[in-house]
Amino acid sequence: MSGWPWWLQVLVVFVAARLVSACIFAAAALHQGTNPWFAPAPDYWNFITIWDGRWYQTAADEGYPSVLPLDENGVVKENTWAFYPLFPLLGRGLSALTGLGTLQSLTTVAMAAGLGAALVIYRLFLEFTGRRTALWGVVFVSTFPVSAILQVPYAESLNLLLLAAALLLVVRGRYLSAIPVVLLMCLSRPTGVPFALMLGLLLVGKLWQRFGPNQAVRPRKQGEQAEQPGQAEQADQPTSLVRLVPLTVLVGVAALGALAWPAIAWAATGDPTAYTRTETAWRGTDLVPFKPWFDAGQMLLGPVAGVFAPFVFVGLFALVMVSKPVRALGTELRLWCACYMGYLLVFLQPQTSTFRMLLPMFPLALGVAFLSKSKAYRGTVVVMFILLQIVWIVWLWAWAQLPGGGDYPP
Repeated sequence: MSGWPWWLQVLVVFVAARLVSACIFAAAALHQGTNPWFAPAPDYWNFITIWDGRWYQTAADEGYPSVLPLDENGVVKENTWAFYPLFPLLGRGLSALTGLGTLQSLTTVAMAAGLGAALVIYRLFLEFTGRRTALWGVVFVSTFPVSAILQVPYAESLNLLLLAAALLLVVRGRYLSAIPVVLLMCLSRPTGVPFALMLGLLLVGKLWQRFGPNQAVRPRKQGEQAEQPGQAEQADQPTSLVRLVPLTVLVGVAALGALAWPAIAWAATGDPTAYTRTETAWRGTDLVPFKPWFDAGQMLLGPVAGVFAPFVFVGLFALVMVSKPVRALGTELRLWCACYMGYLLVFLQPQTSTFRMLLPMFPLALGVAFLSKSKAYRGTVVVMFILLQIVWIVWLWAWAQLPGGGDYPP
């Protein structure tokens, strides 16, 4: 396999991982009991279309409501505005072209995007390491405990493809080329806000490196003639500013793209909070930054330890980000992971879906590969990931009604 073309190696890795996931799905489907979607013990293709897949089907077939649905108390009910439009739009287009059903088209788009994401992730990882370690990074992404989501009609695989492509272009400094990719990414899933923040911090860092106090006076080497006053500034500053213009433009475009879907929901419904009210319909409470993490901590660990739990979590994450394997990922990838985690801390309500929402932090898979070159270590990681994938599918994907009704979402 080492002599094969890189794209074929990645293809084999990704397809093999998806076949393993398919076997787990099929085995879990045999034990699926009564559920809201179909008869017990469904086949594989029906089993993978449940949960949000049905919401994406509704978005593709029926679009988005012009009037927000309300309950008797005036609270917004669950509706399709929570689901970004690019994925259902592609599914609808493929269905129109091929005659496939909507769910089948969405599944096809998801699988194709997942494969594309694996190929792009490999090229991204190659920017920081050799072929073997980059391929192992792809193996870890492909077998990650929630990687089964890459073959079901969810938008995660499409978002992962666009996110990886955007990061690759940013790492290579091709900021203007990244603009259409970032805009599409912002319409696939809510990753636009942390991505715009990452770009903004990257711009600030580059400005500081070039124009900060440490760069104000360059020490003259021995034998070097003194420059005329202002000569260095006149020669260097315009060039540096010009080089930062594309990144500045990308920051602005990413910020606008991050606000695009909430703005579209506002324009379509007349409610400026249509998107956020819909998103919080699933949690049953208003959006209050940071508070859900403290609530979850106190629920799990008690009123005292629960208050400190989020701070401990942030401290542990900070230690991971400054560790040697993660430092090898470079500024852009580390900054992305930090910004995305910050975004989750501000806006996310921690729940069982949190595991799935960690997938955009895929660059850390390369950090896991950097920990050791040992085949035993890397093989053990893959085995553990697959075992945890079984847990994730059986525990969260398969429907089992809770005593109070409903079930934990994947």
